[in-house]
Amino acid sequence: MQARDAVFLEDLCPKLRVRRWRQSIHTFTGNSCIYCGNPSESIDHVLPRSQGGLSLTENCVPACLACNGHKSDTEAFEWYRRQRFYDPRRAMAIRAWMDGDLNLALRLLQWAQPQQINSKEASQTNSNKNWKLQAA
Repeated sequence: MQARDAVFLEDLCPKLRVRRWRQSIHTFTGNSCIYCGNPSESIDHVLPRSQGGLSLTENCVPACLACNGHKSDTEAFEWYRRQRFYDPRRAMAIRAWMDGDLNLALRLLQWAQPQQINSKEASQTNSNKNWKLQAA
């Protein structure tokens, strides 16, 4: 059986391919906005389509609705530098994403947003440290 003899679901429904592509972009960053770190709900074109940007993985990043709407059709770096939440690590991640180095982009995003500990977990950790000190 030849590869083209098979019928693929994506061939019958092209929207399914686009949906999976969009979901993979969100999943790659842990469903967080590449600009501010809030939950991502949309896909933003770094180079806007109105300025010739294409819908390619290297040009499309996950963004929250606030960032995507506020950025509108301006170039991403021009807009991002003016934001109060500007972080040079995130800017480097955006540049790495555009260059196609998604692994580097992910590492930079993890560096920009370290894991946050709940106050409950922190208090449990402190109580465990005190107990160990008392037992010693």
